[in-house]
Amino acid sequence: MGANGPLAGAIGLGCMGMSEFYGPSDEQSSLDTIRAALDQGVSLIDTADMYGSGHNEELVGRAIKGRRDEVVLATKFGIRRNGQDPRLGRLVDSSPQWCREAVELSLQRLGVDHIDLYYLHRRNPEVPIEDTAGALAELVAAGKVRHIGLSEVSVDTLRRAHAVHPIAALQTEYSLWTRDVEDEILPAVRELGIGLVAYSPVGRGFLTGKITAPSDLDDTDFRHSHPRFQEGNLARNLALVDNLRKLAEKFGCTPVQLALAWLLSRGEDVVPIPGTRRVRYLTENAAAADLSLSPAQIAAVDEAVPAHAVAGPRYDPAGMRTLGH
Repeated sequence: MGANGPLAGAIGLGCMGMSEFYGPSDEQSSLDTIRAALDQGVSLIDTADMYGSGHNEELVGRAIKGRRDEVVLATKFGIRRNGQDPRLGRLVDSSPQWCREAVELSLQRLGVDHIDLYYLHRRNPEVPIEDTAGALAELVAAGKVRHIGLSEVSVDTLRRAHAVHPIAALQTEYSLWTRDVEDEILPAVRELGIGLVAYSPVGRGFLTGKITAPSDLDDTDFRHSHPRFQEGNLARNLALVDNLRKLAEKFGCTPVQLALAWLLSRGEDVVPIPGTRRVRYLTENAAAADLSLSPAQIAAVDEAVPAHAVAGPRYDPAGMRTLGH
């Protein structure tokens, strides 16, 4: 990932949903999935301190115990929770002081002596990014962190942070469902030699084709608050998913595999991290790395799901306010 970043498998594993946000989860199934990921060469395991208010890091730590050398371990700091309920308020804290405190807590929960890729999850624009990057650089010098990353920041912030210490990866939402990154972010990371880690690469599950109505989601699922899953946008977005499904049938793969293969075709510097809590879906996702789409097939996918064709913003207004600082 990036000119000087860690080497990871073509597809990673996002663990957020193992603790909250996407309805009930089963710990044993989640542990089995993480371990199966390592068995299949899915080495980039992505978590964050705010997922489950620390639970997710503890879960990942248990899963990778005894297999540390097989893992490219990524976690994040910067979003401080007000309680366990994801609907309660959050504080974006990118201060150097919290950076130094948060990494110690993450190392303890994960049960490791270093983190391979440590991200600033979100940036508070009132804190100079040079200060945060400087604190992260101190963690690298101390051996607690191997590489540093940023998530959902602006190109200006990315350049300023990179001038303080090399940034290995930028994590942002990127998929057929969300292609804003292609306008400014992707050219910038390539200019700077930074890898791009794509979260929600199958549109928060929408591109699976298995979500056809809000009633398909658990009552606690945070996607109920997402404009793209709500009436007015849903029908238009379902039509795009149907286009993808028809192409997948034609190409002999699943819609998820086609969406991931399309993303991988963007370049080797793009690493998707689809999230799942089940081994069978992990295996389906990982198999996408073996698909090689022809230029004609890529063009057909682009036509089926045109750039910026999805209806509705990425997040609710509160979520949108945390992006691009």
